[in-house]
Amino acid sequence: MADANSTIRVEVAYARPDQQIIIPVELPAGATLEQAIIQSRMLEQFPELDLKTAKVGVFGKLGKLSATLRNGDRVEIYRPLIADPKAVRKQRAAEGKRMGKGGGLLEPDSG
Repeated sequence: MADANSTIRVEVAYARPDQQIIIPVELPAGATLEQAIIQSRMLEQFPELDLKTAKVGVFGKLGKLSATLRNGDRVEIYRPLIADPKAVRKQRAAEGKRMGKGGGLLEPDSG
């Protein structure tokens, strides 16, 4: 059990296509993801971030803003996906078929 005066150190990470930033933050033991994000001042640097809608997590696993952090955690703020990954795969597969790739439709070269 941590005493009332103990602190933890975490990192808060956010990435845009053109920029990635990781900010180290020191917080009281028992701090939450939301507290770490607020203390990092990430919301001031990136006004497009909205904690009401942004997905957040720790080390690549989705989490809640109210989740308690541990020393050494990396809090991550995720951007919304531009395209649905399933739809992109489906589109690529359809394009591959139109181009005759992977379908065994090509005739042997009679060269």
